[in-house]
Amino acid sequence: MPDRISLRGLRVRGRHGVLAAERELGQEFVVDVVLFLDTEPAAAGDDLTLTVHYGELAEDLARVVAGEPVNLIETLAQRLADVCLAREQVWSVEVSVHKPAAPIPLPFDDVVVTITRSRS
Repeated sequence: MPDRISLRGLRVRGRHGVLAAERELGQEFVVDVVLFLDTEPAAAGDDLTLTVHYGELAEDLARVVAGEPVNLIETLAQRLADVCLAREQVWSVEVSVHKPAAPIPLPFDDVVVTITRSRS
């Protein structure tokens, strides 16, 4: 069973969505990631280079959310998973993208797409 590092509730303004207003005005997206990896080597040597620097990861994820707009949050989730899997220590990742201000004309709490991806 691998270890986990979780980063939850990363809030970033982005311009993703199908509607023109979503792209023009933008909205806040919330990202949760769970990285699956072996943290034992990092813990044994107390060595940050042997694990994932979650501060740097947060900055990289934020750049993706704030960057090039996509129509679907499924596409955004895939791009975020790719960022996580680019780190050699990460075996697999679970990414959730929340769109709490989605243009739905009914009361709702949140829209969330969650994907799980593994290194090929």
